[in-house]
Amino acid sequence: MNMSAKPLMGGHEHWSSRFTFFLAALGVSVGLGNIWRFPYMTGENGGGAFILIYLACAFGIGVPLLIAELSIGRRGGLSPIGSMRKLAIESGASPLWGGVGVLAMLALFLVLTFYMVVTGWTLDYFIQALNGNFSGISKEDSKSLFDGLMANPLRLAFWQGLAIILVVFTVARGIKEGLERAVKILMPLLFICLLFLVVYACITGDFATTFDFMIRPDFSKVTPNVVLAAIGQAFFSIGIAFAAMMTFGAYLDPGASIPKSAVLLVAGDTFVALLAGFAVFPLVFAHGLEPSSGPGLVFETLPLAFGQMQLGGLVGAVFFLLLMVAALTSCIGSFEPMLCWARERWGMSRARAAIISGLIIWVLGLSTVFSLNILKDFHPLNIIPTFAGKTIFDIQEFVATNVFLVLGGLLMSVFAGWVMSEEILRKAFGLSDGVIFRYLRLVLRYVAPVALFMVLVMGLT
Repeated sequence: MNMSAKPLMGGHEHWSSRFTFFLAALGVSVGLGNIWRFPYMTGENGGGAFILIYLACAFGIGVPLLIAELSIGRRGGLSPIGSMRKLAIESGASPLWGGVGVLAMLALFLVLTFYMVVTGWTLDYFIQALNGNFSGISKEDSKSLFDGLMANPLRLAFWQGLAIILVVFTVARGIKEGLERAVKILMPLLFICLLFLVVYACITGDFATTFDFMIRPDFSKVTPNVVLAAIGQAFFSIGIAFAAMMTFGAYLDPGASIPKSAVLLVAGDTFVALLAGFAVFPLVFAHGLEPSSGPGLVFETLPLAFGQMQLGGLVGAVFFLLLMVAALTSCIGSFEPMLCWARERWGMSRARAAIISGLIIWVLGLSTVFSLNILKDFHPLNIIPTFAGKTIFDIQEFVATNVFLVLGGLLMSVFAGWVMSEEILRKAFGLSDGVIFRYLRLVLRYVAPVALFMVLVMGLT
């Protein structure tokens, strides 16, 4: 079904179709964390038991929060800051609730300063794979290859800058010609790469061990911390309190079902995360490699597998193309809230707002680049126990993910559950006063705030 491209109240456009909205929102949700973090957390926290807990958290808590964020965006029709402020006033509350939108924007901006650097790594390794640099590579060579990238600030800054240029060029062209056209190309490409890798890995790799590692439930490993980890992973993976979903909601037409969209988005995000595990771990186990979390698995361990297998050059290139696409789709969608706010606040053109945002992120991102080499022994907040031993990169990641995002999500759930009037909330959700609405309001009032408060405390201790 097509939608008009008329401007919204804040001068913003609608999506041309609900399908492109879905692709764009899924593109923001599906990122590097789906490819390396979710599979590893699954294996280390009880396999199928963790997946069951994750699914309960994603659909039981994540979906209501996502519905609230999209609904606030659509009802407000403005940037996250403008929408929160508008609905607060509409509900007879303080306009200072617009600060939740500010917090979401700060989290987004901080994440992009280091996420664009990591996106640059994927560009570098894609070229490395195309050049056949993984062929016959040893463990020492693989580590040396990654360490060489980390130690070279000019190389890191170049790839970071190139990634930002690609994103800025895309988003500056507008919703229809830029963002929508990009996701129509990149999201199908992502699924083609992912399905190719899953089929190849399951045929040539160790599928049985992967099944045991990821799926077979081990309830002996389930602890309260595992449950909190599942809540946190669901929260971060879906992209809640990240400003992007609220902005995307502002572009959504009034007739679209937000509850249905939220369920489909969470299902799609989870499906990609599970597929990623079956694309990665059969190769890891088949070549006797040790699965590990974070960048080490992707940038050090997997090149060893690619160097030992038939068609390893092709498979390696496809894998890093997958990573590159996942990273770029997240970044492209994540730029949108900044452009929306800049146009709303200062009346900037999209192109100017995109260029200025890109330049600021590139300059601030250099602190991340230098913290990997020149400033790797610089720990600016050593006097604070929580930040002792952390580099600038570590601090940026910690504050954005453990503080800003979680606190923003907690405040947003309180706003939707307690501040917005029941009538306004029901209209925003597009629901009648039935069982589903009452369940969603119950979660937003009690379950989500308590769960996110516990995740916040766990992250700070």
